[in-house]
Amino acid sequence: MQPSDEQPLVATVPPPIHGDVLEAILSHLPLIHLVPKSLVSKAWNKAVTSILIKSPKPQPWLIINTQTTRSPYLTTTLAYDPASRLWININQPSINYKSALRSSQPSLLYMIAPSKFSFSFDPLHLTWHHTLGPRVWRIDPIVAKVGTHVVVAGGTCDFEHDPLAVEIFNIDSRTWSKPEPMPEHFKGSASSTWHSVASDDRRLFVATKNDAVLHTFDPVTNTWDGPYNLVTDRTVFHSVIGFCNDRLILIGMLGDANDVVGVKLWEVSCESFECYEIGEMPVDLVEKLKGGELEVSSIEGRMAGNVVYIYKPVGAEEVIVCEFGGGECVWWSVENAVGGDRWISERVVFTCSNVGIDALRRVTRLMV
Repeated sequence: MQPSDEQPLVATVPPPIHGDVLEAILSHLPLIHLVPKSLVSKAWNKAVTSILIKSPKPQPWLIINTQTTRSPYLTTTLAYDPASRLWININQPSINYKSALRSSQPSLLYMIAPSKFSFSFDPLHLTWHHTLGPRVWRIDPIVAKVGTHVVVAGGTCDFEHDPLAVEIFNIDSRTWSKPEPMPEHFKGSASSTWHSVASDDRRLFVATKNDAVLHTFDPVTNTWDGPYNLVTDRTVFHSVIGFCNDRLILIGMLGDANDVVGVKLWEVSCESFECYEIGEMPVDLVEKLKGGELEVSSIEGRMAGNVVYIYKPVGAEEVIVCEFGGGECVWWSVENAVGGDRWISERVVFTCSNVGIDALRRVTRLMV
């Protein structure tokens, strides 16, 4: 028998990927996919960390929080990552609280009752703060986080003697204080139903939704300023405010509830309170926002970073997205992951936050 000329097969292991090559490959992945990659090894974790340091800030995520309206009042969380254009199910323990889940600012979730006040302001609402409820019984108050304070104003029950009462919770000292009440301008409409709120680290901004009249409140000095008329365009019939980075943005619907002809964005000077038009929603996206309904009386907006998410407060089929960059607005839409009959059986609450890898790692640990 002739000896074979064939060489025996030897298993080969591909060389490991290191350094710049690894970073170049991983840099094309959205943030949500970097989390498991950072756990492969120390070298991969180092590469992911380097990518996050070098990369521009990620776009803010849209977070949808739901709560069933019947016992046991279960909550769920869905997140939209604009980098991957994917909806992600955030698995975390349900919030064990029977009060209605609410939000009035991009990253603030809260539940309020006479005996208890709970709120969360981290990106994915993994941490909750609990304290005794405010002294004044409230149904639909204006609630906003301003620096290290949470301001609760108006929205009182009918039997309360002061409908304009303000209370402030200090997060550091965990104590309540009761400053001067809201200005008389708010009498008869001092609730979150009629007002849109925004805040920076120093002041609370409260604007009426129907005519964009703005007041500001400083919780340190306990002083109110205003009113300031933001809009001179009489075709604006409904508006909301919020902050994109350090810019106060006003979103206004044009026309009337039975004939919405457009949606515009203005930047508001926080000193003079003059408005400068910065963008207008494309006509086809206005139609998507309306969702085929003949009457659209209101919209809501959630803003963070350089992104604005605009949607109908009830039954939103599409969420319209506006991104600021290079001196112009880039528009697109995303189908709402919470649709159909869920709007009937669940409360649907929108928030918006800059989500980092640390928050996603915490979610990963909760899912294990």
